[in-house]
Amino acid sequence: MFVVRSRCVFTLFQRQRTHLWSQAQSISNDTSSSSTSTTNNDVSDAHPLKGIRILDLTRIIAGPFCTMVLADLGAEVIKIERPGSGDESRKWGPPFLKNSKDAVYFLASNRNKKSACIDIKKGAHIIRDLAVKCDVLVENYVPGKLSEYGLDYDRINKVAPGLVYCSLTGYGSEGPYKNRPGYDVIAASIGGLLQITGEKDGPPCKVGIAVTDIATGLYAHGAILAALLQKQRTGMGQKIDVNLFSTTVAMLINVASNYLNGGISAGRWGTAHSSIVPYQAFKTATGYLTIGAGSDDQFKVLCKLMSLDALSDDAKFKTNQDRVCNRKELIEILSSKFVQHSSDHWMELFEGAPFPVGPVNSIPEVFADKHIKEIGLVKTLPHPLDESVKVVGPPVKFSGAMNDARTAPPCLGQHTDEVLMDILNLSKDDIEELRLKKIIQ
Repeated sequence: MFVVRSRCVFTLFQRQRTHLWSQAQSISNDTSSSSTSTTNNDVSDAHPLKGIRILDLTRIIAGPFCTMVLADLGAEVIKIERPGSGDESRKWGPPFLKNSKDAVYFLASNRNKKSACIDIKKGAHIIRDLAVKCDVLVENYVPGKLSEYGLDYDRINKVAPGLVYCSLTGYGSEGPYKNRPGYDVIAASIGGLLQITGEKDGPPCKVGIAVTDIATGLYAHGAILAALLQKQRTGMGQKIDVNLFSTTVAMLINVASNYLNGGISAGRWGTAHSSIVPYQAFKTATGYLTIGAGSDDQFKVLCKLMSLDALSDDAKFKTNQDRVCNRKELIEILSSKFVQHSSDHWMELFEGAPFPVGPVNSIPEVFADKHIKEIGLVKTLPHPLDESVKVVGPPVKFSGAMNDARTAPPCLGQHTDEVLMDILNLSKDDIEELRLKKIIQ
């Protein structure tokens, strides 16, 4: 009796949600003057990945960010979530959306996707059947976990040899750390990123965003595209391993090269650069301004505009090598000058200068910036339960292709029935039985 009553309530909720979703499609998308919104849910021939279907078994950031980038390009992304709770980032708040109760954190990496709630243990056979119908599978479980359910690459490859199977992990599938759980800040710690981040005499510091997660997601997205391109020639899929630790070390670029080839171990430089001077943030009368005078010619112009012409002729500062050697003296001179005027004053003075310069903006200032408004980077998307949500759209534009934010991040289990009916051709009775057995939500 309880099961039937619960099922009736759930069915009513599903109908209400479907109704709200339909209403949401007609919401005007001009609610934000800073957005140029996309309301069309259809993927067109202009989307490079139209026709590519991705089974997304990832959570948190790295995996979801990867699949979101692919979804922006037109791939159909089916996000498999745990019944009842879903992706952990749905709970990473406050703040939360008013009606759906999802943390807004979840919105950042999950637009353009379909959410299907399937218990990965009870419903492993369903996920395996879906994998056969997909071009790509992306997962971020600890190595060996999916083998417990028969969803590891070797067994999936037997039934779907054309599938590109991408695993995102903390440390990869080999090596002494392979079974460790991986998080952004831990990989950044072990990989040296925290050690070189922060003020020179201060403690190690994390980057303000999960930069290792994001970079890992971008590496994975590029690898998946390469594997799909290779599949066009060979007809065969393959396994891709991407991990947070290796990504962190790869991101060390010149820091790694300096050590590997010059034996120089990097320290912390705050906003400054170890090899270029001046290249850092300077305090002004109203905030901070970041200057990057990377060449001798740029330095000469900077000195002229600041009425410090003699500096560029001084033997201690003529070349970048000279300026690096005499960093402390030069930075003290520039700092004493910058603090005399506001950031706006300096930005007006430097307008049109050949060197890069910009204020250190607060987050509100970022989204009030005239350039961000003009290019329409912020998108407002209709949401099935919360009217509309705002997301930062794709930063990449194509001259002959579409790359866009089309639909809001899905509500938990919003597309379960649709996915099972449209892809696996299950009947309503089949789906009802799965739901009563608590295999799906």
